[in-house]
Amino acid sequence: MKKALVISGGGSKGAFAGGVAQYLMTKDLCEYDLFLGTSTGSLMVCHLALGMLDELKIIYTNVNQESIFSNNPFIVKRVAGENVVTINHLNTLWNFLNGRKTFGESKNLRKLIRDNVTKEMFESIQKNNKEAIVTVSNLTSNQIEYKSSNECSYEDFCDWIWGSCNYVPFMSLLEKDKQQYADGGFGALVPIRQAILRGATEIDAIILETEVSQINKIPSKNPFSLLFDVFDFMLTHVERHNITIGKLAASSKDIKLNLYYTPTVLTTNSLIFDQKLMTKWWESGFEYAKSKPEELMSEFRPDVLPNDEIEKV
Repeated sequence: MKKALVISGGGSKGAFAGGVAQYLMTKDLCEYDLFLGTSTGSLMVCHLALGMLDELKIIYTNVNQESIFSNNPFIVKRVAGENVVTINHLNTLWNFLNGRKTFGESKNLRKLIRDNVTKEMFESIQKNNKEAIVTVSNLTSNQIEYKSSNECSYEDFCDWIWGSCNYVPFMSLLEKDKQQYADGGFGALVPIRQAILRGATEIDAIILETEVSQINKIPSKNPFSLLFDVFDFMLTHVERHNITIGKLAASSKDIKLNLYYTPTVLTTNSLIFDQKLMTKWWESGFEYAKSKPEELMSEFRPDVLPNDEIEKV
């Protein structure tokens, strides 16, 4: 028997996943062998594999824009109590003048990863027979790749975590071994099927979106907001496809699959890291899992898979 915890991509919304995971691991006493993450999920897998939930909470409730971006392509303004995001044209121009390939740079995130995922932690994961796996998109070979703590050196694994989080073209492009890598969510936002291929017999998957679309987008006002909307559209459909494939794979192998969705829309821009909101989301994730487990959890049953989902595969 092998149990897996899968955490989807979702930027700052990862704080909600942390709260859910904390409840599952400390109150439901779930024990996992595999920890798979994409993007923000990849930032969490090492701490979760070692049960370092308090340390993970400190990271997710103290991070801000400066923790992530060495050159921030966004300007965040408070208007009528709400965050309004615009493009920082000066920073973007600076990146282009310096011959960089993206609008912004996320080198601070790379340092954050190295500071908080230590070599001792990495070795401890291996010694404890746990496995942490992160998803990256290889833009050079046009392939999705999965990087395991059992198959990498510490230095390489830190690179893969960083690459998995880099939402290009707004964040840095990972160039490694003459290949270019970006956010794993571009190909596998919810790597359920990979957990099955690696031997999982039961899977808890935390999905950082609502189960049903709840909002309509405000019309784009400039090329950058349009680019965001296009990416969001694509990732929404990648996510749905990943879940459908995961359900079918689980059905064929008689694997128990529990899906945990966010109950409400947390944010429309997950690249904005607001400490107060992320603290609130962590607590919300924990409390929601605690008080409404039946609403939060959608256990997959093969007999209720909609025909339109099968047709999409």
